[in-house]
Amino acid sequence: MSTRYAFVGLGHRAQMYVDALLGGWRDTGTIVGLCDTNQTRMDYYAERIGGEVPCFHPDEFGKLLESADAVVVCTVDATHARYVCAALDAGLDVIVEKPLTVDAEGCAAIAAAAERNPGKLVVTFNYRYSPRNSAVKRLISAGEIGQVTSVHFEWALDTIHGADYFRRWHRDRARSGGLLVHKSTHHFDLVNWWLGAAPELVFAQTDLRFYGQALPRGPRPVRGQGAPGLGTDPFILDISADPRLKRLYLDAEHEDGYLRDQDVFGPGVTIDDNMSVLVRYANRAMLTYSLTAHAPSEGYRVVFNGTAGRIELEVCERAWTPPHAAIDPSAAARKHAAGAWERLTLHRHWQEREEIPIEQGEGGHGGGDRLLLNDVFRGPGDDPLGRPAGYRDGIRSVLVGVAATRSAASGRAVRLADDGTRLADA
Repeated sequence: MSTRYAFVGLGHRAQMYVDALLGGWRDTGTIVGLCDTNQTRMDYYAERIGGEVPCFHPDEFGKLLESADAVVVCTVDATHARYVCAALDAGLDVIVEKPLTVDAEGCAAIAAAAERNPGKLVVTFNYRYSPRNSAVKRLISAGEIGQVTSVHFEWALDTIHGADYFRRWHRDRARSGGLLVHKSTHHFDLVNWWLGAAPELVFAQTDLRFYGQALPRGPRPVRGQGAPGLGTDPFILDISADPRLKRLYLDAEHEDGYLRDQDVFGPGVTIDDNMSVLVRYANRAMLTYSLTAHAPSEGYRVVFNGTAGRIELEVCERAWTPPHAAIDPSAAARKHAAGAWERLTLHRHWQEREEIPIEQGEGGHGGGDRLLLNDVFRGPGDDPLGRPAGYRDGIRSVLVGVAATRSAASGRAVRLADDGTRLADA
């Protein structure tokens, strides 16, 4: 049976799902309605879809739901809970971009809506499907290093990708939850999934050291468009140079005043760019995690120490950042990344180190996006790795970030309860 899909939030992230339903997954459903605060963005997607696609303002969200079987939520993070709960209460299935929401209150509301309704709720954690991350899961699940005792996880965002969070709405903690929620949700979910365990204690320190007004830099333009440094300053984005971003944002800003190319060193940045987190799990494993948003290269390194050996995964997604602005290119196919490489090694006690081959697929994230879309639109099959993520997975990943943010503010550790799905003091 063909599913009728409605979309709420028609920014950059919606295109992967829209294009899937127009392409390789067209047999699974049709797009029956669009909802956004901005008509220009809805017009862009309606044109892409072709034909007459009804468009709705957020105040008309209830009307949109009447013609749909499922809703794809790609709105600003802080609004996810509103749309997810309304769709579930209307009896619909929901596909929601990470993070599930941005705070403990939103998590509690979504959990209650999911438990009182029959609709499915899928959180799209595409990193689980990346071949290298799946390979790590297989090694741990097979007991190759015994019981995992500790995980060391470092993620580096470069001055292309990392900077972009500081020129758009993500720079406002109230809207994104900060990078420990918006971005690190991916990483905390990976660790939760790799370990198959619930987080129970979180301690963190964070700071803003590079972006915003952390350093004296002299006069700066408010935005990139029309700035005197356009084309010479690598931190100034020329949004008019990308046809899709021009249509979605520059041509749309007259409606809502949203500037997609704000200066990354300007006022109004309320999120951090350096984060260190300690997490203890119910199975006694310990995580040390760091995120830096102004590195010269992009990638991550994760090490697992176990009672029988060690696993090391090293990933370079971009070896260096060319001196020009780009937009969130991390989901591009590997051939578009500058100097990308990855290496997975297994080192058992009393044996030589062994390099583990990583099989690649076609498309974004090494073929992971295709696997994710299959599960989203065709339904998950029998997956021994348990990659499809539900609302409890989404809550656990969000609450590690929320707890870390609270810990950094208070200087005290924060406990999680109920299998990692509730703050202990909430």
